[in-house]
Amino acid sequence: MMVGNRLGRPVGAAEGAERYGPLTEPRWVRWLLTAVALGFLGLFLVVPLVLVFTKAFAGGWAAYLEALRDPVALAAVRLTLLVAVLTVPVNLVFGLAAAWAIAKFRFRGKNLLITLIDLPFSVSPVVAGMIFVLLFGAQGWLGPWLSAHDVKIIFAVPGIVLATMFVTAPLVARELIPLLQSQGDDEEEAALTLGASGWQTFFRVSLPKVRWGLLYGVVLCNARAMGEFGAVSVVSGHIRGLTNTLPLHVEILYNEYQLTASFAVASLLTLLALVTLVLKSLIEWKTSRSR
Repeated sequence: MMVGNRLGRPVGAAEGAERYGPLTEPRWVRWLLTAVALGFLGLFLVVPLVLVFTKAFAGGWAAYLEALRDPVALAAVRLTLLVAVLTVPVNLVFGLAAAWAIAKFRFRGKNLLITLIDLPFSVSPVVAGMIFVLLFGAQGWLGPWLSAHDVKIIFAVPGIVLATMFVTAPLVARELIPLLQSQGDDEEEAALTLGASGWQTFFRVSLPKVRWGLLYGVVLCNARAMGEFGAVSVVSGHIRGLTNTLPLHVEILYNEYQLTASFAVASLLTLLALVTLVLKSLIEWKTSRSR
């Protein structure tokens, strides 16, 4: 039963919605909050992006293309792509398997597994790089054995790949775990009841349900793999043309006061970040529509 108030309007859900709605604040408060948010984004996002491209093209198109065509820069691009190609599929398989085990099964050590997955989030990338140096370096635990068998990990591509895998390991799993936990098992149980095998249920029922979350995690993992600096800087050795990824190459150019070249190469990473944001927005929009 609705009860009228002194203004003659019913007291109920409508009044509650008006009282706690998002537009009940005075107009000047809304304008102030919007201005603060836009000012913050402009200062810390738009202005740096504009400065990167302004500095990159300060010497004109010829200088920009020359910086990107440099053999050392091309080698850094190839190494960055190679690291991403090797890292993302491994973390895709690991993240999917770990998320599936955590969300669908109960077993001893489940909390430990979750803690280990979150470990790269709590450890500094530089510390992670130092761990690999202590393990595989010349004076590390496995260093003498690796040297005796002519296996080189630190200051070589394998060390860069391992360090990148470590820092990007949680991204796919952490995206899928809450998604799988929220979906339940009703559709899988129905498929199994109708005679589908375990693999058929996985590929035709379970995987399609999480495809957008999986793609979201892959996009984030790829962006982090290409832009990782701290861990890679420790294990790479900064060998020009061999172990320098794009972020390391940008640092070297900047330290050598080759500002136009450094910003030209940095613009590639900036474009990667923008593409990642666009893909992230598209995936979020697609996910919201599919619900």
